Amino acid sequence: MYLKSRTGLLPAFQPYENLQVALGRLTGGRVHPLIPWALSFLNGATILGFLFGRVYPWLPGKGGAAKGATFGIFGWVLMGFIFFPLLGLGLFATALDLGLEPALFSLMMLLTYSIVLGVVYAALNSWHP
Repeated sequence: MYLKSRTGLLPAFQPYENLQVALGRLTGGRVHPLIPWALSFLNGATILGFLFGRVYPWLPGKGGAAKGATFGIFGWVLMGFIFFPLLGLGLFATALDLGLEPALFSLMMLLTYSIVLGVVYAALNSWHP
């Protein structure tokens, strides 16, 4: 997301701002811009990491990268069908009328995270002192 903002890629696709607006509607007040970022960090760094560790043995694939890619695709599908519509962006953010670009950007973002997560998890899991 940092690279996206620095390069000006997809300026109309601002999921953190959309999340901020949705949280404001939910709470009935203004939400500080730091809150969506913190929630995203908490979700990615703790909840998804914990969940990945729990489902790792059952994910298809032989290595950490393959298991991470599977996890990322599953997360992307959930994001496209649940999260984006809840933010008012439609399925896979198609309500923005930007074509497939937001969906593909989200897929690449999630795959990058989940493949790295899978590789690191596999490496740490294979290390025995």
